[in-house]
Amino acid sequence: MSPVRRGESLPIYNRIGVLRAERGMSRAQLAGLIDVNPQTVGALERGDHYPSLDLAFRIAWVFELPVEAIFSRTEFGPLSTELYHNTRPARETGSERSSDA
Repeated sequence: MSPVRRGESLPIYNRIGVLRAERGMSRAQLAGLIDVNPQTVGALERGDHYPSLDLAFRIAWVFELPVEAIFSRTEFGPLSTELYHNTRPARETGSERSSDA
């Protein structure tokens, strides 16, 4: 078996379940749009099955996102972390405050 398909060292992570949930889309609805059965969508979400390149492009088309926003060789972090990087200034501690007051 090819390590790309089911390899421990080269997994393919995805955000299909998150993207479906954000859009209120069922597995059956997504399956209909990408021309697979709902069980295939479930297997993709669990990582039990990796998509062909054609299927990855069809999924990307449905979600109107680039393929790399849906699939990755590294685990995805929370979307909120990726979208909203920590832009707040660091908090001052008591020892860092100036005593000019």
